[in-house]
Formats: sequence, C-alpha cells, structure tokens
Amino acid sequence: MKKKIIYVMTMLCIATCVCVPIKAEENNSFASNANGAYVMEYNTQQVVFQKNETKKMYPASMTKMMSLILIFEAINNHVIKTNDVVSTSKYAASMGGSQIFLEENEQMSVADLLKSICIASANDAVVAMAEKIAGSESEFVNKMNAKAKEMNLANTHFMNASGLHDDNHYSCPKDMAMISKKLLDVGGNDLLKITSTYEDYIRQDSKEKFWLVNTNKLIRQYEGVDGLKTGYTAEAKSCISVTAKQNNIRFIVVVMGEPSSKVRNEEVKQLLDYSFTLFDQRLLYQKNKKMETKTIEESIQKKVNLLCEEDISAIFEKGKQVNITSQEVVWLNKKLPYEKGDRVAKLKLELSDGKKITSYLVSDRKVEELSFLDIFKEAISEIF
Repeated sequence: MKKKIIYVMTMLCIATCVCVPIKAEENNSFASNANGAYVMEYNTQQVVFQKNETKKMYPASMTKMMSLILIFEAINNHVIKTNDVVSTSKYAASMGGSQIFLEENEQMSVADLLKSICIASANDAVVAMAEKIAGSESEFVNKMNAKAKEMNLANTHFMNASGLHDDNHYSCPKDMAMISKKLLDVGGNDLLKITSTYEDYIRQDSKEKFWLVNTNKLIRQYEGVDGLKTGYTAEAKSCISVTAKQNNIRFIVVVMGEPSSKVRNEEVKQLLDYSFTLFDQRLLYQKNKKMETKTIEESIQKKVNLLCEEDISAIFEKGKQVNITSQEVVWLNKKLPYEKGDRVAKLKLELSDGKKITSYLVSDRKVEELSFLDIFKEAISEIF
C-alpha cells in the first residue's frame, strides 16, 4: 500500500509540475515484462499507453470476448433468451482446459453458461453456446472472423471459440482492446454484473452443485475493476483485458505475454494508477437526461423520449478543458416493440479538442406497435 501511495503521489507531482503531462509510451517502466500492451479510455478511445500494440500474439481465453459479443448480440436481437436451455453435444463435452465438466446431453440454461464463460472461462460452455447460436463451432468461428473484419481488426484471426492454442489463431493488444470495448457496448450492465462477480454456483438444484471462482482476481484487488477476461496457454503465457471505472472515467487495459498472473496483475495496476492520475473528466450529460423526443406514428404511444443510458463524460489531460462543439442523435431503426430502457438511438458528440464520443440513448417507456384493429380505428376516426 505504501508503494502504491508513493507511486501515485510521484505521478501527481509530475503531472502538475510540467505543462504537458508525460506520455506513458515514453516510460519503459510500464508493462516491462509484457510482450505487448494497450490502454485506452472507453468512451473516447483515447490511447494512454501502447507497446507492440499491433504485433500478432496468441490471445488464449481472451478469445472468449469475441464469442461473448456474438452471444450478447443474439440475446439483444431476441434470437436466444437467457432462460433458454442448451443441450450439450458430445463435442462440446469433450473440450479440455478450463471447463465446468459438461456431460453429453446435459441441459443448462444460457444464463448459467454465460456465468461459466465469464467467471470460470469454461471452454465446454462457450462451445455449447457456439453450437446453440450457429449450429457448429466451425460456423460460429466464421461469424467471429466476419465480426473481426466488420470491426476492421487487421491483426486478428480465430480458429476456435475458446482460445485453445492454434498457430493460426492470433490477435494483438490493440485489437483485443477494441474487442473489449465492443463487448462492453453490447453486453452493458448485464455483462458487468457477471464479470464483476467473484464467486457463484451452477447446478444449484442438483447434488452436483458446482463452484465458480473468477479467474480475474483484480476485481478484489483494485478499486473500480469490474471485468473483463483473462487468458493463459503455454504459448500465449499470461494475458488479460481489464476494465475499471472511477469517477465516471472507464479505462480498458490489455496486456499480453506476461510471465505470470502475479506479474501481469501488478503491471495492470501500475497502468491503471497512471491512467487515473493523468486524466481528469467533465460530466457532459447525466444518466436519464432527456436528449430528444421521437415521434413514432406506427406505435400506440406515438412518442418516445430518448434518455442517456449512462453518465456521459469527457476526459482530458489535467490542466486542459474541453467543450461540446457539435452533437447529433442517430436513430437505430429498432423494430417495435420497445421495452423501457431499450437502446433505440446513439448520441454522437464532437469536442473542442477533436475527440468524438458515442453513447447510447434508451427508451423512457414501453412502446407497442399498432395492431390492425388500432390502425382501423384510427382510420375511422380520421374519416368521421
């Protein structure tokens, strides 16, 4: 604790004694044991630190973040539901490495499989979900690579859904950070509720009650850490993508190729200390602030208010200030019905320092589609 206080005080002195704060990438003491690293702020994607950020490396179980993107997209698009039951195939049950020991034909809910993937990094669980969504792991991997192409991840290629080693299965720190951001976007609070859980259970109604313990120990070791995904194979060595939020600022830290989880975690803590010390923030809009009212003629309610899904903040180097220079609401054309809290639009902001922020706007109410009878009644009322 004393070392941490001295370190933070030193960084504060440096940040306040010079006109322009030092850049982490100029300081070789950061992530010195990692093969590669990348740190960025979540909303603006401002880069804080980078080392070998585009070098191809093995991501190990950080791979599961891309799998989780596809799973949460399927949930968000109502292709699957969290209470759906998945039947385990012989192939899924055969997965080695980290697992929850699924048996062939064992039935488990999507919710419990999600917990098993996020908390325990279970290979059998992620393959079972891949088969549920795409019919086979190979077809699911095709979707993973298509998503990587859609996201312009030039240094990423997947061969499986779990991260088990394959020489042609690779990514890089920068791509992993962008995957982390995308996962936070699509998973939202539902994801973070799971990834911030230290321990939980599955099979609770049976004699085979199974204990899940989070592979990310930083959720108990560093204030604000609430995700995201660890990884290890002999070839990849120790890897992690971490996200932490303090005072409305969220950072994503990726380190790859660390010699051990202990060294990895200490170097992540240093990068987080640096990031939270270097930057300040300004609250632009509070959560639930009404940004626009949208008319929807084809609905019963006719109107919906668009609210900020969360606090929207700008980050800037200490000693500087930023203002909003332009903003735009972009409608997502989401099909009716909407539930209260559904994401229905994006708010795009441009700041005086040139940075851009995109955040989701949500529905303030349930919005239902007009039925044929409703349309008929409206037509009659207009006539008479």
